[in-house]
Amino acid sequence: MIFKVYYQESSKQVAVRENTKTLYLEAESELDVRKKLAHKAFNIEYVQAVKGAFLEYEQKNEDYKVLEIE
Repeated sequence: MIFKVYYQESSKQVAVRENTKTLYLEAESELDVRKKLAHKAFNIEYVQAVKGAFLEYEQKNEDYKVLEIE
């Protein structure tokens, strides 16, 4: 399943909407996403499953890239 992760680049950074970045990651669950990103110093705001029409819409975005993290 594909997940969209909203995050700040530093875990010390206060969540400010204008600074929020996103990435896409293939994982089994939200917990799996968080485990895969644990080695990064991200401040993860929200993890959202992306499927159906929403996934199709996101795939049309030029910034859409699914990260491959083991």
